[in-house]
Amino acid sequence: MDASEEAARGLTDIETFLYREAHLQAAHRRVADFTARGLGLTQEQKTDIERWYLEEQRYVAHMVTEYIADRISVVEEQHHIRFGRWLRGTLTAMVLITVATIGGAVILGMSS
Repeated sequence: MDASEEAARGLTDIETFLYREAHLQAAHRRVADFTARGLGLTQEQKTDIERWYLEEQRYVAHMVTEYIADRISVVEEQHHIRFGRWLRGTLTAMVLITVATIGGAVILGMSS
C-alpha cells in the first residue's frame, strides 16, 4: 500500500470514528432527555437505562456498518462481473470487425 492509499484509509478511519462519536453523542442526548422526564426513577435506574441504550446503539451501529460493508462488497463483485462481460463482448466485437475488415480487404485485393 502506497502513501496515498494509506492516507485515504486513514481519512476513512477518521471519518468513521467521527461519525460513530457523533451518533453516540446524539444517542446520549436522546436517552438523557428521556430519563430526565422519567419521574420516580432513581439516579441508578437512569444510569442503567442510559448504559443499556448506548450499548444498544453501539450494537445497532455495528450491525448497520457491517451490512453496508457486506452490501458494498456484493455490489462491487457484481460490477466486476458485468464489466468483465462487457469487456469480453467489446473485445470479441473488435476482433470480428478486424477480421471482417482484413477479410474484405483481401477479397477486394484478389478481385483487382
